[in-house]
Amino acid sequence: MNDMDGQIKPLEAGGDSTIALFLGLYLVVLAFFILLVSISSVEDTKTQKVMNSLSSTFTSLLPPTAQLTAFTSKDGDVIAGQEFQQQVTGIFATALGIDKIKVVHPGKQMQLTLDADSLFFKDEARIRPAIYPLLDRTVASLSNRPLGLRFDLEFMIGTQTAADGKTMPTEQTLEIERAGAFARAMNERGIPPDSLSVGMRPGHVGEVIIYFYTRDVEATKLRFESPK
Repeated sequence: MNDMDGQIKPLEAGGDSTIALFLGLYLVVLAFFILLVSISSVEDTKTQKVMNSLSSTFTSLLPPTAQLTAFTSKDGDVIAGQEFQQQVTGIFATALGIDKIKVVHPGKQMQLTLDADSLFFKDEARIRPAIYPLLDRTVASLSNRPLGLRFDLEFMIGTQTAADGKTMPTEQTLEIERAGAFARAMNERGIPPDSLSVGMRPGHVGEVIIYFYTRDVEATKLRFESPK
């Protein structure tokens, strides 16, 4: 073991380890934002929306009484808490191709909403090459499952509907091709098969919602038992 290995200490069970785990998941989401800076245009209104959304997100992640700790990675120290929030908000002081960041359930479910053309070439199902390294890191993070927990990603893309506003197309469409392309790209990178799901939602054409989940392994197991 080298000196660096000697500096790595296991986190104590309880709140601190859970906090570090959830922050790691959120950092995966933040990586999307950093990369999308390079392919987004600057708009003051979107800038403020993103900054406000980030502030709201990271303020609501943890209860005020939570004791946060700093942890070390090969890329440097990542500081949690208010200092971390300020640093992240500063990174996104420029507008991104992201419309909304939302914590649906603190510590368990987070979603981001973005323009499909941020991930794909316009009017095509080809993923932008600049996104590939990010997908690699995302798959690596989703695959690094702590004992008893799993990370899941759900990709939903908006699609046109029939006149009733509910019936989605059965023929091949750009949205179907894009959902398939995203699934293939993630599978090629070795994402755990049970960590990924893709689908379509009626309306909101051109919009992508990506959900990140933290789930208890035991709670997600199918149990075939006769009712008592």
